[in-house]
Amino acid sequence: MNHSPSHLDDRASWRAAFVLAAIVLVGYGFLYSLAGTALGRVLFPHAATGSLVEQGGKVVGSALVAQPFADARYFSPRPSAANYDPMAASGSNQARSNPDLRKRLDDALAAVAAREGVAREAVPGDLVTESGGGLDPHVSPAAARLQVARVAKARGLAEADVAALVERHIERRQFGLFGAPRVNVLELNLALDARAR
Repeated sequence: MNHSPSHLDDRASWRAAFVLAAIVLVGYGFLYSLAGTALGRVLFPHAATGSLVEQGGKVVGSALVAQPFADARYFSPRPSAANYDPMAASGSNQARSNPDLRKRLDDALAAVAAREGVAREAVPGDLVTESGGGLDPHVSPAAARLQVARVAKARGLAEADVAALVERHIERRQFGLFGAPRVNVLELNLALDARAR
């Protein structure tokens, strides 16, 4: 049976399309992802596995994800629009002109000022505003320092000792250039618990 040249060209085109699709799916969909994961585990083993924080052999959280601390004996993190749920990470997406946002910020400012026993003007913005993803595990050094008196009183510790612990947990700018100085709330609270033992 004779095949016309156009019929042979069609078969060759289909074959080439299937081979290309297989290469793309296997190469980029599987091998590239596998290589990226393996490289991440080799170069950044702690971060590649979620930067999990363990205490007494038990995972208590991740250094990359905020969690709520309501007890007065602990430093409080930033508020979360996602309710600290990693599966619902998001900001509020409310514009500055939104009256609901203004009311929420005003209420949060009053609550933090009352909790810390300071004037509203003394409250750092990151204690009343949510991060873009709602899961930022850090607060600014100013936000951590503001909470020292409350935490020290609740734990029966000297303010100077708690303040020194905060200073030891300030993370500097990455490579001295990127980001801002910050304090990881989970790690600071775990250090407080360890000190109490």
